[in-house]
Amino acid sequence: MFQRSQGARRSSQAVGQRSKQAFSERSDKPFATRSSNNKVRSRFSGAPMSDARGGRRSGGNRKRPSYDPTLFVRKAIQTVDTEPFQPEHRFVDFEIHPKLKENIAKRDYIHPTPIQDGSIPHILKGRDVIGIANTGTGKTAAFLLPLIHKVFEGKQKQSAIIIVPTRELAVQIQDELVLFAQGSGLRSALCIGGAHMDRQIADLRRKPAFVIGTPGRLKDLIERGYLDISHCNNVVLDEVDRMLDMGFIADIRHLLSLVHTERQSMFFSATMDPTTRGLALKFLNNPVTVTIKSRATAENVNQDVVYVARSDEKFELLHEMLMKPEFKKVLIFVQMKHSAEKLGKLLDARGFAAGSIHGDLSQGQRQRSLTAFRDDRMRILVATDVAARGLDIDNITHVINYDLPMAYEDYIHRIGRTGRGNKSGHAYTFIERY
Repeated sequence: MFQRSQGARRSSQAVGQRSKQAFSERSDKPFATRSSNNKVRSRFSGAPMSDARGGRRSGGNRKRPSYDPTLFVRKAIQTVDTEPFQPEHRFVDFEIHPKLKENIAKRDYIHPTPIQDGSIPHILKGRDVIGIANTGTGKTAAFLLPLIHKVFEGKQKQSAIIIVPTRELAVQIQDELVLFAQGSGLRSALCIGGAHMDRQIADLRRKPAFVIGTPGRLKDLIERGYLDISHCNNVVLDEVDRMLDMGFIADIRHLLSLVHTERQSMFFSATMDPTTRGLALKFLNNPVTVTIKSRATAENVNQDVVYVARSDEKFELLHEMLMKPEFKKVLIFVQMKHSAEKLGKLLDARGFAAGSIHGDLSQGQRQRSLTAFRDDRMRILVATDVAARGLDIDNITHVINYDLPMAYEDYIHRIGRTGRGNKSGHAYTFIERY
């Protein structure tokens, strides 16, 4: 995937030299500047951008997003925590199975994150929990560790169903489960679309303690008679707000109506709007709410715009940016699945270690791209909004919105893939002016 022919390599080098020269001539200027009347001006045109509109050209059927470009221009806020988090517990303090403690220690985990510190004691006591915290704060371990403990302890037969919005998040949870349950023989089934159903059916026939899946595939397996969740006495909904955004509310209500009435339930979400809270209160029993107040993700991200006058200029400007050495690990967002595939191939042909992830790929293809990107064998990943939430990949230096998102909330989630933890990141948004 990352190899080029000799001719393609020479062509890319020639283009690269021209791009380096063109880009370096203006690299001392920001991507967007403000004029004296505080309107945003792009260094690529000098024209005021207050009337700029993004999206596809008029004449198409797809709704075109419209934004004030000043939304995408912001410097990262450098803050110092005056009250650093002081955990009440260490992992060794939790009353959990020795084998689980051993596996936690192997990963060099000593202190829990805030959401883990606040949630794990309540879950161990059997309480229902609503956890409100951003992606990347350790929510997976917050529910996995006490659930694995319950299975290990084995006082009564335990089984859990974990429902998530995307295949990638399901795979991440499965991977975490395998590591925490290492050497125990604990069985699990990963039930997601885009993967062979035969393997999933075989895993379900082994009566796993954990079933992890997306709503659509779980419902399909139930309707086909391969999955019975009436015995599940532990239920986790992760990224609840995202599942509701994706239109899964009917499927979720149906799935929750099928699980055991005597159950322990956990809802985790980044936000808790009235719809999410109404769903939670309907299916949870006297829940404890653990809310982690954290700095907004976007505050760690330097945000700027790249203004283009013509669509054919867009790709060349992207190429120029990617030639800069500071663009080390880049996630590029587009709107359409075919656009992700096309742009990934174009960048690969230019000599970049690039690939794509979108809904038309099989789960194996998506996972190979993510693994290569995570392991730094792939430097650039082009994605649709399937990668905007739930993915936890370290050291992404830049997010580029090659296409505008349809909603500003999607923009916030996109740029949240960089600037994670205490690190700063950079986000650039392409805007075409018509």
